Amino acid sequence: MIVHQISDWNDAYANGVNIPGGERWPAAWVQPAQAFRDELQRRGRATLDIIYGERPRNRFDLFLPEGTPSGLVVFVHGGFWRALDKSFWSHLARGAVDRGYAVAMPSYTLCPEVRVSDITREIAAAIERMSQMIEGPIFLTGHSAGGHLVSRMISATSPLPDSIRSRIRHVVSISGLHDLRPLLKVTIYADMQIDAAEAQTESPALLEPLPASRLTCWVGGAERPEFIRQNALLANIWTGLGARTCAIEEPGRHHFNVIDGLADPRHPLLRTLLSDI
Repeated sequence: MIVHQISDWNDAYANGVNIPGGERWPAAWVQPAQAFRDELQRRGRATLDIIYGERPRNRFDLFLPEGTPSGLVVFVHGGFWRALDKSFWSHLARGAVDRGYAVAMPSYTLCPEVRVSDITREIAAAIERMSQMIEGPIFLTGHSAGGHLVSRMISATSPLPDSIRSRIRHVVSISGLHDLRPLLKVTIYADMQIDAAEAQTESPALLEPLPASRLTCWVGGAERPEFIRQNALLANIWTGLGARTCAIEEPGRHHFNVIDGLADPRHPLLRTLLSDI
């Protein structure tokens, strides 16, 4: 018999200190993200800081392919709902843009200024605005806390209107946080104001999926065990509730480089996201 028990919850959810050379991130994303924005702005295919709400961070960037987009890809960034913004991730749009899709990347108000439930509503508002600008199917993906947020968009209590829900073809949660209850034990995130009630209402793993939902949970095989567990958890539970799900561990990838495949139109992560079957 193998017994597992977590004794240090802060370490269980700590990424940088447990990745060799982890101190390089998030700074390692800044230059490639800026270079991609500059490139697409020169080509007239990038519009930055589109307003979708009243708060200062309610802005998104939109990157366009050549010709009419085949649909819309939305990437929601991570940072435990309390750090970073859209500017770190622009280069990850390259894969989908090269495949003919528009890509939108929102920022959102961070904790503790707002609660996680407020961020959920902000992301829904951002997707509503994006969907007015780009026609066709919608594909959602997000990393870490962003994986949580995109999964919430296809849960039974999604704040999205039916007209947009029906356009969502696939959600890929990358290293997503799907059960927020363990975070109540992570003392370094005590300022986020997550309580037991909000953990219950904002955890996709504790909610039912929308009918006909399609979800892929993708995680790096070299990630912290809790992220691997959270990845398998949602796919397992939602399969039992009628959703089409898949859980994938990408060998050798850690929490910071597991998203790199989005930048490559040939990578399995990007191809999985855009598969419409």
